[in-house]
Amino acid sequence: MVVRLSRHRLLALLCGVLAALTLATPASAAPERAGVSRPEAAAGWLARQLVDGERFEVVFDGVAYPDQGLTLDAVFAFAAAGVADDSGARALAWVTRPYIRDGYLGDGTTEAYAGATAKLALAVDVRGGDPTDVGGLDLIARLRSLQSPSGRFTDRSAFGDYSNAFSQSFAILALHRTAQGVPAAAAAWLAGTRCPDGGYPVLPAQPVCTSDVDATAMAAQALRAADRPADAAAGLRWLVSVQGADGSFANAAGTPNANSTGLAAQALRDGHRPLAWARARAFLAGLQVGCPGAPADRGAVDFDGGAFDPDTAARATAQAVLGLTGTGYARLSAAGDAPGAPVPACP
Repeated sequence: MVVRLSRHRLLALLCGVLAALTLATPASAAPERAGVSRPEAAAGWLARQLVDGERFEVVFDGVAYPDQGLTLDAVFAFAAAGVADDSGARALAWVTRPYIRDGYLGDGTTEAYAGATAKLALAVDVRGGDPTDVGGLDLIARLRSLQSPSGRFTDRSAFGDYSNAFSQSFAILALHRTAQGVPAAAAAWLAGTRCPDGGYPVLPAQPVCTSDVDATAMAAQALRAADRPADAAAGLRWLVSVQGADGSFANAAGTPNANSTGLAAQALRDGHRPLAWARARAFLAGLQVGCPGAPADRGAVDFDGGAFDPDTAARATAQAVLGLTGTGYARLSAAGDAPGAPVPACP
């Protein structure tokens, strides 16, 4: 007797096989057990790296400076993994202290940065706060004030305009969660930056339009949220076309890494590309430090699988969590998250 499988049934079987392979524990990956999944172990490690339990810092010439952007990446990672709720609350409280907040966003008069404003507004909403009242500051009103007639969100700064695909995408994702929604011109502007191959560049209007994995992953999520599925689908097709044989995605320098793969994997699952997401997830799992690693590093996700580098591991882990769970920015929520920083179970 010959059994013929429908195309959809065959796809479902293939997804099941790949998912099973993805969840199998490689020797280098953190073990999964009941109650501690890969994303939970990664988020737990990330929570334990917070300085004073509340922030990340960047060090230049021996001087530590606040890193609000990475701290917000951790807030997103905790929400995606559904753990470390207490750490997420402390981290957001730190970022929203007036002097820390204004050092990140600008003073709102001479300096106002679109990407930072949008990213903080999104994080506040993810954690169930009100982005129209953050210590008396209406982040949504400020963000809308930075939209130019073309639809592009731009910086107001004496140092120049550094807005790009990331700031535009974060602005769209933040405004998508408001009652007024996304301005049509903002989504149209982002869609109009698409390269001929279907991907999206970091910066628009360059002599040669060069698609970028990270920018395309962000743009695809934003355009889906803005109800432009065709424009998002073009970006998703390009992502699938450049995925490595091992499931990885490379940065502009050509290096397969956890950051780019994490963002791409998040966009792929959000955009209903389960096979490509499963392959990317397997690559990320292979970069996770497991029981053979130093106890202090277990659960972390290494940047590229070389010698473990603590200087890059925090951001790599934060963005890898997004890819491991596949929860898109438009759907992220910290509601119901558990407190505490899970630790992988090792013999």
